[in-house]
Amino acid sequence: MTGILTTTILSFILYFVIAGYFVLKNKKYRGTTFKAVAIIFATLFIIGAIIVYIFMPPITIPNMTIANIIIGVAGMTGLYMLTSSQPFSKSSQQFDVITGAIIVFTVIAIPGFFVLGIFTLDDTYESIAKEEVAEAKPLDKDATPIVVSPEFARNKVQKAMSVVPNTQYYDLGKLQVQKIKDDIVFVAPVEFTDFWRYFRGKETEGYFTISATDVNAQPKFIKNNMKYTNSSYFHHNIDRTIYNAHPDYIRSGEAQIEVDENGKPWYVQTLFKPIGLTNKPDMEKLHVAVVDPVTGDVKLYHAADAPEFIDGSISSEMASNENEYFGKYIHGWLNSLFGKKDVKIPNESGTESSVTPIFDENGEMHYFTDMSSPKENIDSALGYTLINARTGELTYYNGEKNNGIMDSKGAKEIVNKEFPEKKWTGSMPILYNIDGNPTWVVNVLDPNGLFKHYAYIKASDSDFVVFGDTARSTLEAYRLALAQDPSNVESTGEAALEKRNGIVERVVVTTQDKKQIVQFLLKDDATIYTVNSGKAPRSIFLQIGDKVQLEANMRDNQTGIVETISIEGLTE
Repeated sequence: MTGILTTTILSFILYFVIAGYFVLKNKKYRGTTFKAVAIIFATLFIIGAIIVYIFMPPITIPNMTIANIIIGVAGMTGLYMLTSSQPFSKSSQQFDVITGAIIVFTVIAIPGFFVLGIFTLDDTYESIAKEEVAEAKPLDKDATPIVVSPEFARNKVQKAMSVVPNTQYYDLGKLQVQKIKDDIVFVAPVEFTDFWRYFRGKETEGYFTISATDVNAQPKFIKNNMKYTNSSYFHHNIDRTIYNAHPDYIRSGEAQIEVDENGKPWYVQTLFKPIGLTNKPDMEKLHVAVVDPVTGDVKLYHAADAPEFIDGSISSEMASNENEYFGKYIHGWLNSLFGKKDVKIPNESGTESSVTPIFDENGEMHYFTDMSSPKENIDSALGYTLINARTGELTYYNGEKNNGIMDSKGAKEIVNKEFPEKKWTGSMPILYNIDGNPTWVVNVLDPNGLFKHYAYIKASDSDFVVFGDTARSTLEAYRLALAQDPSNVESTGEAALEKRNGIVERVVVTTQDKKQIVQFLLKDDATIYTVNSGKAPRSIFLQIGDKVQLEANMRDNQTGIVETISIEGLTE
């Protein structure tokens, strides 16, 4: 209760000044005035403590100033009502002096905080650790291109709730994606449905995990009783527990559960100190509170120094705010309203607070968001950001090498128009660089949130779409389609090439868009080789028995995309 008492007492500074003034001015009625001061203080203190207990305002200068103004005005009014002074008479100047002081204080303070907040936008922008990159690295051939959408995962877990003891007491809490050992999973606690269930149950039963990379995986329930949760009440509520320990920090987003290597769950929440006399965040000083849900112990860490098992010490809400500051206030507040030079608007296609958590090849979690122009009716992406979920570092891929690509809204609309009769919709669009081609990877879900397909959409060509049942098979089908597309002269990007040679055993030539694609097999080699005639014009004359030497980008599905080829007697 220390945080609540501290916040409440700090809200009474102006009242104590007013009360002291009344006591000094009312010498003839000092006893009556003292009694009135005590009555008003007790009444307002109880009311103030209840309000602080419910809303838990952080101890910041703007919050405390506004609270003092409200309590000061209420206290002054109460003192006039309970004392024998006559503030409205010509013989008394108390009302004019105190009221005038409060009016001046209010007129200066409230607009002052607003103006300071505007000027502080530049400071918040500058506090973001950021880097700008022209192009994303090509997707590693062994990387899993996309995780299961949270809507699909939640749907499957909801259907498994019957395994929870006393199921009628609980609902499913917030899903949080994280890496446990070598598996990327969604974790979701069971939470109380209402006050009476909390009053009867006291503790929740545990949490669910479900794979975030395998659409066929089933949820697992792990029994682990938790007393301190988001849905608990009074001093067992996680938000209130963190506030009581650190009332001088501002909380960002809802506390979420993360599981350590031993299977023990912890609640984590992002905290920050504001810049100067505002409530604007300092992105260089983000912290995370880690709460033991059994004992209620709270530990505070710098976000980057959180225990290793925590993947998301930066909340999705904070990442969304960071994108907002980065995109809109690059040249200040006025520019964000009028000139809008270099302004970028984050799209809202993300799965968590307008961002989508993904994992890179090193197992680190990032929040993905694509950026679009502030101009209306423009559906092309300017680029996208990845925010490190532990450090808050923002990398902006500006798309300079890939102008004119569609944004995430356009990618979702393509999927939505593909299955209108089934009402299947696109979800969780993520932009990847696949073999040098910006590509939207989208989950296709039915109206009940069940997974149906993956969609790979070439971001520069809305007609180039490949659908598939699994991430791996769809990726390979898409890569093969890229190689066979005559417009893709550089389909393999910077991927490593392998040298092969042999005798042609089978060959097939097909025509696409007035250009020819050659596919062939070599003797004692199961790989299907594909070459675009735009790269090797003489390849259309390839015949069975020809000796060839080639360089190809080898896929793990026994296919190879040929970059260079020499044919004995024809090209040599």
